[in-house]
Amino acid sequence: MEPIQEVHLSEPGLLVIDVAGFDDATVLAFQAAIARTWGTAPAECTTRDAGQPGVRLRMYTDLRQVLEEASPPERVSAGS
Repeated sequence: MEPIQEVHLSEPGLLVIDVAGFDDATVLAFQAAIARTWGTAPAECTTRDAGQPGVRLRMYTDLRQVLEEASPPERVSAGS
């Protein structure tokens, strides 16, 4: 991943979140869960690092922008 730019952390409440997970569905579900609560610039796709397992995703979140949740989060059972 590219280095984090200072502008992305220029004020309190701004976050850069690097996510690593087993597959696209997992990390994109995490991103969707965060985006339901806070202002988030969603990533369009994941990346794979050669020689490393899983996928990665970077998202930018603003904790100052609390959103009204449109629907409750979906529960995922352990057996899915």
